[in-house]
Amino acid sequence: MAGVAALAGVAWAGRDVPAQLGGRLTGARLARVARSPQFRDGTFHNPTSTRTTVADPGRNLLKELVFGKHRRRPGRAVPLLRPADPAPEDTTRELGIVWYGHASALIEIEGHRVLVDPVWSDRCSPSARIGPRRIHRPPVRLDELPRLDAILISHDHYDHLDLATVRGLLVHQPAPFLVPLGVGAHLDRWGVPEERIVELDWSESHRVGGLTVTATAAQHFSGRGLRRDATLWSSWVVAGTHRKIFYTGDSGYFDGYAEIGTEHGPFDVTLMQIGAYDRAWPSIHMFPEEAVAAHLDLRGDLLVPVHWATFNLALHDWSEPVDRLWTEAKARDVRLAVPRPGERVVVDDPPPVDGWWQALT
Repeated sequence: MAGVAALAGVAWAGRDVPAQLGGRLTGARLARVARSPQFRDGTFHNPTSTRTTVADPGRNLLKELVFGKHRRRPGRAVPLLRPADPAPEDTTRELGIVWYGHASALIEIEGHRVLVDPVWSDRCSPSARIGPRRIHRPPVRLDELPRLDAILISHDHYDHLDLATVRGLLVHQPAPFLVPLGVGAHLDRWGVPEERIVELDWSESHRVGGLTVTATAAQHFSGRGLRRDATLWSSWVVAGTHRKIFYTGDSGYFDGYAEIGTEHGPFDVTLMQIGAYDRAWPSIHMFPEEAVAAHLDLRGDLLVPVHWATFNLALHDWSEPVDRLWTEAKARDVRLAVPRPGERVVVDDPPPVDGWWQALT
């Protein structure tokens, strides 16, 4: 659905598109991409095949698209919170997560702040007029974010890498952008200084203050225009001296989670993609039950779900991802926190899961 919306945006508002499509790989950046073990025959590849299909003789996609539309949005406004700032004496001791909606989240770890996949625009599309529109507004403005130490991008899809948000962060934040291989070409075109772009292949790390940030494997794909998989996608490990966090980015379930858990775990908290799944593309987005299995593979303690509630990118009901996640987490005795957008979660003392979303359906 996101791909259809993107192409519609290209046709409807072509003048908005060129910058949104990002940059092209050239020179030293292209040469580095070509050396990656994940890159061959002109594109990046997953460890295993992730071919998708919408062909299903027993399924009427048009009927699902038209008649299930009302269930794909909440019946009432999503409650937004303004995250409370931690007390000064807690900044180096507490491990905190602030979820802003969809995959956008703030990691507070050992006195450092890392922003993940920030998207503040009204639509995740190359057009400001056409494409999936936000179900709720961001709980804070970009200029209200605290000072950041790093900005992580998992891949270049519109719901994870947003031109307007990047330009806003350039104005308000001095932090470097850590991105998978090739994604720096987009940032370069959008005016991000070269010294603020750090591109990493899987298993490569970069030090930010007292943190080690490592790009790890994911099972997904990339592309902002008609060309696919010219840039890499990744998950991320953020490790301090004493605490560790894992973020999935977008990914299907795969054996790599157990490998990451063995090499980098255990994790105090995992930020797990749970939404925008469908049986037509089972290998590139996880179902909620798979997110729980991946969390266990990773040797995670607290699970915080992301990639749901903000943009309508699949045919399932709005609340289905978190309902299924809650059921599976209870069945497998997994610690779970489901924050409202803008709510700050203290990982060692998370709020109880109260089913707040159920009152909206």
